[in-house]
Amino acid sequence: MVQDLMKKFHEAAVSPRAQMDKYMAEGKKIVLTAPVYTPEELIHSMGFVPMGAWGADMELNRSKEYFPAFLCSIVQSILELGIKGAYKGASAIVIPSLCDTLKTLGENWKYAVDDIKFIPMTYPQNRKPDYGIAFTKAGYERVIRDLEALGGKYDPAALAESIRVYNKHNAVMRRVDEVLAVHPEITAAERSDIFKSAYFMTKEEHTALVEEFLAELGEAGEEKIGIVVSGILTDAPQLNQIFDEFGMHIVADDVAAQSRQYRTDSPEMDDPLEALAVKFANMDNCSVLYNVKKPRVQWIVDTAKARGAKGVVVVMTKFCDPEEFDYVMIKKACEKADLPLALVEVDRQMVHFEQVRTNLETFRDMLTM
Repeated sequence: MVQDLMKKFHEAAVSPRAQMDKYMAEGKKIVLTAPVYTPEELIHSMGFVPMGAWGADMELNRSKEYFPAFLCSIVQSILELGIKGAYKGASAIVIPSLCDTLKTLGENWKYAVDDIKFIPMTYPQNRKPDYGIAFTKAGYERVIRDLEALGGKYDPAALAESIRVYNKHNAVMRRVDEVLAVHPEITAAERSDIFKSAYFMTKEEHTALVEEFLAELGEAGEEKIGIVVSGILTDAPQLNQIFDEFGMHIVADDVAAQSRQYRTDSPEMDDPLEALAVKFANMDNCSVLYNVKKPRVQWIVDTAKARGAKGVVVVMTKFCDPEEFDYVMIKKACEKADLPLALVEVDRQMVHFEQVRTNLETFRDMLTM
């Protein structure tokens, strides 16, 4: 039964276009959500299906007409897919402003993919003070107006219900993260499918599937080498294959496309839009969320110790400035905690993973000495 469920996760993870076509055939409108944090609850409440747009592993051609080669390949591949028609039929794309490259994606999207409306979501750097919360709320109000122009209808009661749906999904994803820490028989590739599939299914459907999966899990399998993985994106099949080949078990992740999405719930408040803004204010421990104290660094060390990890693997997306800035502090914190650390670089254009394999094989040998 578990394998049947894993097959469903995998099919959704590798076939986002099929998911789009299914929802559109049901008469639903799709709104794409770009990295890293978009107000999915708001989109969901207005009658649209939010669908993640995190790019794909592919050769970049047309996007190079708009971006220099040294920009993040995740963002470039999103535009490449848009130009090639992979998202055809979507009503809009919501792009947040959480890094410089994402800011340029929105402006380039308007010219390169004019059949899918660009909706900006401008977040404040100083998100925690009252004025930051007010700024975020004003950004959400702008998104509401743009979605209304596409036929959506804003209703505070509907938003409150969507928040409940998303909080429930957050809880089940936090639970699966905890449970998988003690189930090494679930491979890195399978773990990736569970998290990645969430972007291409309605949260109601995905919550039900994860709950069924948790109920069906049996006893834990043979112990492997526990690691914590950190980065923006770790869904490359070749990368996860290497983890599995070398007997590395991901006991926790600090990955923007995975567990970082589910750490923070929207609080219960009279004004659900205010609650959504407060949720963003409460988020932390992420390279793209400004915090001069950088608590993310200690979070990685503490989580690795709590989960019994033998080491940390930082999967660096090439040309991702926020992650590169944080790496030095992560390295120093791991050294201070006597926690082995490995760094591997990836991007959406990679075909050959020999250098990654060599680095991780050496790291595996070091951890098992």
